[in-house]
Amino acid sequence: MFLSTYEKQLDGKRRLLIPQEFRTADNGAEHGVFCFFSIESDCLEAGGDKLMAEYVSMIEELPFGDDVRTALEETFYAGQRPLAYDGGGRITLPEHLCQDAGLGEDVVIVGLGSRFQIWDRARWNARRDERRALARQAVRDRGEAGRKALLAGRRPGGEGA
Repeated sequence: MFLSTYEKQLDGKRRLLIPQEFRTADNGAEHGVFCFFSIESDCLEAGGDKLMAEYVSMIEELPFGDDVRTALEETFYAGQRPLAYDGGGRITLPEHLCQDAGLGEDVVIVGLGSRFQIWDRARWNARRDERRALARQAVRDRGEAGRKALLAGRRPGGEGA
């Protein structure tokens, strides 16, 4: 799994050191990563074989010729760049991907389980608090739903169902 958050810098050739913990056979990123402009956010998304398998499965669930399937194929397959590591564990990000994601020199690599994202540091810092608040609310909502379900399962007088 891709876990944790790392602050990094792109060098003048747009090379980015990928954390050693991310370069494993377990996540299919032992020799390199697949990288593309994220469908969800204004950042780059990357990962190994597991990420590729998730997208392929999602796309293949849709009927051939379906407009949503075609949009996913155009975005994921056509936007894909397989990037190999150099001897120092770095990938070189294509200029067009850096421009699409608005990446400057300072970036953040954000682990998201089967994938990771590469964000411009300022853009990530602006997003982080908003996303934390959303996650906090989701946990509260889940807890409230669980409490209501538990209470609904009890009989009057406090006895369990």
